[in-house]
Amino acid sequence: MTRNTSLPFRSIFDLNFGFFGVQIAYALQSANISRIFATLGADPHQLSFFWILPPLMGMIVQPLVGKYSDRTWCRLGRRKPYLLGGAIVAVLVMMLLPNAGSINFSARLFLGLNGAMWFGLFSLIFLDTSINVAMQPFKMMVGDMVGDNQKAQGYSVQSFLCNAGSLVGYLFPIFFTWIGIANTAPSGVVPKSVIWSFYCGALILILCVLYTFFNVKEMPPKEYAEFHGINDNEAGEEEASLVKLLRKAPSTFWTVSLVQFFCWAAFLLLWTYTNGAVADTCWGTSDAASEGYQAAGNWVGVLFAVEAVGAMLWALVIPRFKTLKSAYVVSLLLGAAGFVSVFFIHNQWLLFGSFLLIGIVWAAMLALPFTLVTNALKDHIGTYLGLFNCAICIPQIVAASLGGWILTLVGGSQAAMFIVAAVLLVCGALSVFVIKEK
Repeated sequence: MTRNTSLPFRSIFDLNFGFFGVQIAYALQSANISRIFATLGADPHQLSFFWILPPLMGMIVQPLVGKYSDRTWCRLGRRKPYLLGGAIVAVLVMMLLPNAGSINFSARLFLGLNGAMWFGLFSLIFLDTSINVAMQPFKMMVGDMVGDNQKAQGYSVQSFLCNAGSLVGYLFPIFFTWIGIANTAPSGVVPKSVIWSFYCGALILILCVLYTFFNVKEMPPKEYAEFHGINDNEAGEEEASLVKLLRKAPSTFWTVSLVQFFCWAAFLLLWTYTNGAVADTCWGTSDAASEGYQAAGNWVGVLFAVEAVGAMLWALVIPRFKTLKSAYVVSLLLGAAGFVSVFFIHNQWLLFGSFLLIGIVWAAMLALPFTLVTNALKDHIGTYLGLFNCAICIPQIVAASLGGWILTLVGGSQAAMFIVAAVLLVCGALSVFVIKEK
């Protein structure tokens, strides 16, 4: 086998299918964390601090998963042991996190957080860590097992399943509300519609991961070395340290990371403040215990689902651009327009247009950075993709750390944070011009 060997579509699909379940878990987290912590009693100016944890754990975990899985060759595979272990832990935590407000805590307030929020905080740490461990192997396995002539197809299938999983995860709370499960609860308790969403997401996650685990056979070292045209010592990839690899990283790695900084900072603001912004502009409330706020929380899931649809549609358009850079710039500018429009819209249905445009950015962020970076890489794919994840995590940590301060600067308006996000995307579009394609 060589890097020009073609795989049947079924093999590429099996390789990526588990990502569908992992993304459901990630979508439930991103769409409901602010809602859960607001329900547990968090102040709007505190919300962004809870969002520091997910990217922080990703920045620590994913490079390590990349580094050690590059050197893992066992009966179960190279990447699959990490995939399965992460999924099992994620399932357990998904059963616990939404019940934080229902457990009787005797802990007193500490650092402004009550017992339920502390329980939710530690659950969030374990959830995001496990999701990161389960998610990263899928990106690596495409790099490991899909030839150069099919790599774009491999990541396209992954992107499609990613957005399809997001669609399901985002719609779960409003679906359970529609079939009669309570969407409100006593003060400080998470509604049953959210709790059951996490339960079902956990079940689908483990089933999808098991499907990929049992249907994909990873290459042994000798076959891997032959496939990638490297010698057996390089196939082991045991020598290079993370620092050494960073020094040797191609310029594309760094320039794409600059664009990623602006994009992911913008999306951290989206995930943190959408619930509060929509509740304020469309339902006229900021009371997390109110029926209107919880209805807005369900509607955020619908809007994120619309975003996922926009991403899936735009993924079909991206290949029609003459260059990856032109696709990147256009995507970021259209997304910026979508972010700005949220501030001015007060009708929940008109927000569909805004989030379709935001979905365009999301499609570009899922496909273009990885294509640009992997095209510039030859070996140590897992480690480099793990390190590249820092370009996703660091901007989120920065945005989360400054979120409360920025919110104060814009007068406490969560809707105004969308204009801040739009400015970040315009900066990202300008940064695309420093990328040199390979």
